[in-house]
Amino acid sequence: MVKFDTKVQELKYKVLREVAKEAWNGTLLSNVLKIPKKISSETPVARCCIYKEHAILGERVKLAMGGDSNNPNIIEIIDIACDECPTAGYEVTDLCRGCLAHHCESSCKKGAITFDENHTAHIDKSKCVNCGLCATVCPFSAIVNRKRPCQTACAIKAISIDETNCASIDNDKCTQCGACVYRCPFGAITDKSFILNAIDLLKHSDNNQNYKVYALIAPAISSQFKHAKLGQVVAGIKKLGFYTVVEAALGADMVAHAESRELAEKGFLTSSCCPAFVTYVKTAFPDLIPYVSHNLSPMATIAKYIKETTENAKIVFIGPCTAKKAEIQLETVKPYIDVAITFEELQALFDSRDIDITTLEEDVLDNASFFGRIFARSGGLSEAVAEGLKEQNLEFDLNPIACDGLDACRMALLKKSKNVLNANFIEGMACVGGCIGGAGCITHGEKNKADVDKYGKLAMEKTITDAISVLK
Repeated sequence: MVKFDTKVQELKYKVLREVAKEAWNGTLLSNVLKIPKKISSETPVARCCIYKEHAILGERVKLAMGGDSNNPNIIEIIDIACDECPTAGYEVTDLCRGCLAHHCESSCKKGAITFDENHTAHIDKSKCVNCGLCATVCPFSAIVNRKRPCQTACAIKAISIDETNCASIDNDKCTQCGACVYRCPFGAITDKSFILNAIDLLKHSDNNQNYKVYALIAPAISSQFKHAKLGQVVAGIKKLGFYTVVEAALGADMVAHAESRELAEKGFLTSSCCPAFVTYVKTAFPDLIPYVSHNLSPMATIAKYIKETTENAKIVFIGPCTAKKAEIQLETVKPYIDVAITFEELQALFDSRDIDITTLEEDVLDNASFFGRIFARSGGLSEAVAEGLKEQNLEFDLNPIACDGLDACRMALLKKSKNVLNANFIEGMACVGGCIGGAGCITHGEKNKADVDKYGKLAMEKTITDAISVLK
């Protein structure tokens, strides 16, 4: 039995599982309104009444069925679920000692701080501009910034609070990385699911007679499904009805081979593997767009190869990334990937078909190199590019910087924009830890990067050249 990190994640899984069950049975439309009552208890768990709880569950069901088609963002906010967080901003806590110095008052340029008869400081919200100077100078750290968890999670400040006190996402800034999804304690922010599209592909394939459905799995799978062996996960995917399972890591080998050559030719490059990072470059640093590698992501690269060599193939990508759901809608990627789902959604698919993967015999998954597989962790891409340069005998003095999370990406890009970056290759990963820290993971605790390397060392192909030679 899978153990999720939080009750919110477990609730999301239950909704996905029930929606998938009804879809397999062909009864979703007739039973969709029954799902909230089926999932909830007779008494409210976290809301004021059972009616509000059912209403929010109803919204979760809509998102499990694809969400708002008029909203281009993969990440959506359930407005009625976003009503419990305190108003963001600076507040004076009971640590205030009513000191004589009044550093907070003198530092405030807007006159927002006053004192009551007990000499305790107060902040006038109508005047406060949230500059934070008062918090910086307070000797007792009595002034704190009560940011909402979603705002704290968003490294690019794409989330604000609207006039109704509800969180709002700026689609022009959002990279759809999903960091806010896991951090929202009420599950008011979540990613749209296309699990129904995956089920539809499998059902209409008629056991892969009409067309072959490929499961393309991200190398981050090595950090997931700790309750089972990887070979059992592969067997479970095939039992769902997939024709075969292919590693996106093989696409990573192809990218490392091509990207190292591109880097040697151009002299400076940023990676193009992480769609959230690429989106961030486009929105926040448009002048650096020419430096982004022209290679497709590993997912799209291997999918392109499959589509070009297999007649009428259908491909479902399975990984830890919410931004991949947006990437497959790009004109450059859309022809190659039919559906993208997360590891969370894969577990829901298993359970919707009553597949206990721990009881299955292990199947084989071996069609990528060590270097392709370590793309899943921060620093892995840089190591693979170094190997690509070495194997192709390309004379280039590689000086990479591995950016672990969007904060690190911003600093590197800012330095490059000012021509003070001491590096010639930027490995950009939006999620901390790399893909193994993605929003669509089953667990979100700190991942052991050594597990990824251990998985990589199991590969029969020890070099990038060996891995891609199989394709020829």
